[in-house]
Amino acid sequence: MAFEFKNQSGDSVLYKHNFTTKDFEVDQLLTDSFIVPLPFGEMNLRQWFFNGIRMIYTESVITDTAVLDWKSNMDFITMYFYLQGKFSILDKNMPKAFELSSNQHNMFYSKEAEGKMKFSELRMKSFLIQFSKNSFLNIANDGNDSIKRFADNVASGKSVAFADSNLNIDLPLQNCINGVLNCNYSDSLKKMFLFSKAIEMLVLQAESFDKVTNRETQYINKDYDKERILFARDYLLRNIEAPPTLTVLSRIAGINEYKLKRGFKETFNQTVFEYLSGVRLELAKNDLLERRKSVTEIAFGLGYSSLQHFSAAFKKKFGVAPSKVG
Repeated sequence: MAFEFKNQSGDSVLYKHNFTTKDFEVDQLLTDSFIVPLPFGEMNLRQWFFNGIRMIYTESVITDTAVLDWKSNMDFITMYFYLQGKFSILDKNMPKAFELSSNQHNMFYSKEAEGKMKFSELRMKSFLIQFSKNSFLNIANDGNDSIKRFADNVASGKSVAFADSNLNIDLPLQNCINGVLNCNYSDSLKKMFLFSKAIEMLVLQAESFDKVTNRETQYINKDYDKERILFARDYLLRNIEAPPTLTVLSRIAGINEYKLKRGFKETFNQTVFEYLSGVRLELAKNDLLERRKSVTEIAFGLGYSSLQHFSAAFKKKFGVAPSKVG
């Protein structure tokens, strides 16, 4: 057994998969997608394998909240990015269990672990990157002090979490995840692209850890406030073509405007509208590369007041006019 999860009573195995290091150590890019049926819905998985690395995106759609037990004896390093829902991991060799909620990430190494998958929302989304031990140690040689400390524990076979407290997924990390999910390159280029994203996300995770280590939380300390900041972010993204003012957004999110402004920047390292602008421009770039829409359609579809405003913002961020992309 490599990985399985059961219903909470433990009397029924709902999913089981035997992974080995050989599954990861393949030169060509292998892709797969499948559905895992659940008693209360289904889990959709997409995964990519290449050169000791596995990327997995899961999206679960359920009819009721539930808790499943899971366990694993995979000797791999795993970067967890929880986009929606809740998930907990427990290793008997770690001092505490870790629970990841929406918009949180961390990295773990363990030879044997177990925990609970909490379907606390009717839609649950996650993105994972797993490294074989050899592939991670080769990459970590060029890392900073925090990565090298983590790698030293991995090399010695010690169960370890990268950060004592989970980190927040900021816009650069979210853009990396979106880049992987929307990648349309041919397989040879796609493998190179996915490898670059795995490295980039490891770098961004280390940078996020260093920032948190050197900064104390000032504005967002309560779980309620964290939930409201995430709600505000999600509301912005759902209304990207016509975003509300800060005053209206704070009222909709149920948090005062001062705390919204300060807390949003503390959580995502950007102001509300810097974040919104970044998302808009990344979406525009993807549309331009895929040639699905004209520049004018993209600009007004994303809520820009004029084509000139959009072109100027795009060129400032990417160094090229939108008309020159593709």
